[in-house]
Amino acid sequence: MSHRILIVGCGSIGERHLRCFQRTGRAELAVCDVNDSLLATVSQRYQVPGFRDVGAALAAGSYDGVVICSPAHTHLGIAVQALRHGAGVLIEKPLSTRIDDVDALRSAVAAAGKFAAVAYVYHFIPGVAAMREFLRGGSLGRPLQVSVVAGQHFPTFRPAYREIYYTRHETGGGAIQDALTHVANAVEWLVGPTGRLCCEAAHQALEGVEVEDTVCVAARNGDVLVSYTLNQFQAPNEVTIQVHCADGSVRYEGHEQRWSVFRRGDSGWTHYAAPVAERDALFVSQAHAFLDGLEGKPTALCTVEEAVQTLKFNLAALESARTGKAMTIP
Repeated sequence: MSHRILIVGCGSIGERHLRCFQRTGRAELAVCDVNDSLLATVSQRYQVPGFRDVGAALAAGSYDGVVICSPAHTHLGIAVQALRHGAGVLIEKPLSTRIDDVDALRSAVAAAGKFAAVAYVYHFIPGVAAMREFLRGGSLGRPLQVSVVAGQHFPTFRPAYREIYYTRHETGGGAIQDALTHVANAVEWLVGPTGRLCCEAAHQALEGVEVEDTVCVAARNGDVLVSYTLNQFQAPNEVTIQVHCADGSVRYEGHEQRWSVFRRGDSGWTHYAAPVAERDALFVSQAHAFLDGLEGKPTALCTVEEAVQTLKFNLAALESARTGKAMTIP
């Protein structure tokens, strides 16, 4: 079955979604962007129709799904518009930069009866998914503590970071909303929602911006204590998530493309390969999952409610960093 999909936003992530949906062989695609030059380039490169305005794109035809890759502060308005036109939605992370419009999204999803999900791509990393299934098996007992250490050289991966949404919190910029949100959502997927946190954040190194590029968070997810350490200037591109349970530990190492188990009484870690052929492979899997969701099939995609919870984490971390106070997340 082929689905008509509109990609809103032709920046780096929008272009990635476009080519990955094309690779599924299950979608007829169109794109939309307010930047005429960028729109023309991407439309021509992938030989798909292009529209400058979301309203015009939606009026031009019926879409099964809309993938929203515009700056985060525009996500919910576009999502509501798409749902009212009868399309399902896949919203890039973070869900938004504000909590205020979440109820409007919930109402639009309910009224449309369409599939809605949020593109937290860690749900499709094989090592993270395998670790989650292992934890759910319960052989190590209940989780007690999680530690996350992550970082990369952001300018290598986003050379134009000074010219895009990243420069301002209001548009979804800074390390908390851009990078920490990925691992926070993954940890909540593994051990449950965050209820309390305290955050220190600072601009340490990235040139040409003032938003934070370094974050340290101490959090409580129910009975589980969690710590995050992340920066966007270090040379190695690495992420490690460790979950320590009553009877052993489990670990994901993205840079080693593996997950590992250390049971109480073992002499060392047992490693399990979890290779990712190339980064687009995760987004192809995510695209297939969205198309499956449109067809009523179960998927591993982040739900709207899971993304709302992570939005609350983002906002609490920003407020804690600003005020120096611990924050409770309702």
